[in-house]
Amino acid sequence: MNDFEKVQFWTIDADHSGQRIDNYLFTHLKGVPKSRVYRILRKGEVRVNKGRVKAEYKLEMDDVLRIPPIRVAEVRDDSHLSKLAQVKQLEQCILHETKQYLVINKPSGIAVHGGSGLSFGVIEGLRALRPKENFLELVHRIDKDTSGCLLIAKRRSYLIHFQNLLRHRKMNKQYLAVVSGKWPKGKKLVDTPLLKTHLASGERIVLVSDKGKPSQTRFELVESLGDYSLIQAKPLTGRTHQIRVHARHCFCPLLGDEKYSDLVKDRGVLQKLKIKTFMLHAKSLSFTLPETEEWVNMEAPMPKNMNSVINDLRSDISRY
Repeated sequence: MNDFEKVQFWTIDADHSGQRIDNYLFTHLKGVPKSRVYRILRKGEVRVNKGRVKAEYKLEMDDVLRIPPIRVAEVRDDSHLSKLAQVKQLEQCILHETKQYLVINKPSGIAVHGGSGLSFGVIEGLRALRPKENFLELVHRIDKDTSGCLLIAKRRSYLIHFQNLLRHRKMNKQYLAVVSGKWPKGKKLVDTPLLKTHLASGERIVLVSDKGKPSQTRFELVESLGDYSLIQAKPLTGRTHQIRVHARHCFCPLLGDEKYSDLVKDRGVLQKLKIKTFMLHAKSLSFTLPETEEWVNMEAPMPKNMNSVINDLRSDISRY
């Protein structure tokens, strides 16, 4: 019998105290539709200390939850995920893991989570690899084609701590990117608001606009590569596509970025070097741990394809 098919009693520990019961159930009843979770709460099938509660009820330490039987047919079977090559690859990409969190060097081409037509992402893959983990949540997100450091919380208290660091700009993130154009020497702070919008086709796009949210990125030239540049970017805010749009604002869009660059202008080098997407790599991530305030500094090796492109661009320069 599947665990979801029989009555269960769960006791709330300190790590989940203060969490809304609906959010708690979404995490712990993996695969059960949200509509079903709300239905069993509304009908009183979920009990807390033998009493009925509403979805917005905040759990307290030592609360005892009665979880009703849920038919297996209502639970999504994710067992096939562990057989996929991309999911297995994630195990080899883990840079550091503790009982409270893990940092993964996310490969380019894998989304951080499923959705928008994608059957799974990093978080679904990790849950398939760690079926006994009760809590695995993304601390932040990076684009599907961006590689590098991605932080995952394994305890709710750590998720809250890390999200507070992000909110107060106390988590340091450094990226490397190959851009089209000659980036000027020295550091450059781009301080322009960004607005998320949609094209007539329905495609999401981000624009520089006074109507947008405040956004800051600090850029620095790492290496000149002829008509191209290797740059370092430090986002001081966390807006969607921030580095990509700010680089374009500086007239140096990411090489191969079909959304924000001129693919026709760079067609020759894109075809020659077989570049299929932009190269943006989250090379490092630094953060403090709760209680001890100890700093953790993580670095992710640059992917082979990005290294190869940089070396090819260097070779082109040396031939002239």
